[in-house]
Amino acid sequence: MHRPADLTLWSGRADAEEGPRALRWHQAVRPLLDAAAPGMALLGFACDAGVERNHGRPGASEGPAALRRAMANLAWRRTAPAWDAGDVVVEGDALEEGQVELAATVTRLLGAGHRPVLVGGGHEVAFGSFVGLADHLARHAGARAPAIGVVNLDAHLDLRAGRASSGTPFRQIAEACAARHWPFRYHCLGVDEGSNTEALFDTARRLGASWRRDRATTPARLDEAAAELAAFLATVERVHLTVDLDVLPAGVAPGVSAPASRGVALEVVEALVDTVVASGKLALGEVAELNPRFDADGRTARVAARLVEQLGR
Repeated sequence: MHRPADLTLWSGRADAEEGPRALRWHQAVRPLLDAAAPGMALLGFACDAGVERNHGRPGASEGPAALRRAMANLAWRRTAPAWDAGDVVVEGDALEEGQVELAATVTRLLGAGHRPVLVGGGHEVAFGSFVGLADHLARHAGARAPAIGVVNLDAHLDLRAGRASSGTPFRQIAEACAARHWPFRYHCLGVDEGSNTEALFDTARRLGASWRRDRATTPARLDEAAAELAAFLATVERVHLTVDLDVLPAGVAPGVSAPASRGVALEVVEALVDTVVASGKLALGEVAELNPRFDADGRTARVAARLVEQLGR
């Protein structure tokens, strides 16, 4: 299920006459090889099964390829390497098998010293990546439960019951933490009240999750949201940061599985991501629900590319 990097996706403009400081991502990113120096490792999760099970719009399986095409022409400013670790590809409805493969791949990347940055696929990517992080930390934590904080920028709580889908990952993470006797620490920003039933808020309360609604995550209240996030980060040791692109306004991110009715402004999302990155606790990051089939002018892919670059710093 794990396909190697396809470097044909990394192509674009070359400004050779402007010297070595005129590099773009397509000129610098390389396929991940064994014993590669630690750096950002971009890993795709090409999967539609979770979105289809959740009655969303299929097409997110094409997201990882669209992301790479959008990133290719970004200006390169990194000093550490960036590697393309290929894709975990889910054929048909084999979601659970794909999540197992994804988790094993994330564990290997972390063990090699890389920072994985994942691109979905639906938000079911979050469960596989969390299990990979948990397995990695468990090998080093001994009997002590590591304090992992899950930060989700999302219009949806994604705490649904039932069969695994793009709507269940954080409920599955809570169950995985309970099975390990680990605390479940989950903070969701940008929640749309109209897209989350009272039953989902009841589940969030029962699990001890915290959240902030979209109407309270505005530019005018950014300092308040950032301070609340910083207080959450102070309670954990390592962070799993996940960004569902449907947290953004539909006009900014039309190419998603479930467009937002309101959304959180991009400048707010970027500032909150910066807060997590600046904490020094980010273990892995991901961007989910990029759906090129509905992405007018590639707007969503370009936004996703900015966020992926930010997560890899």
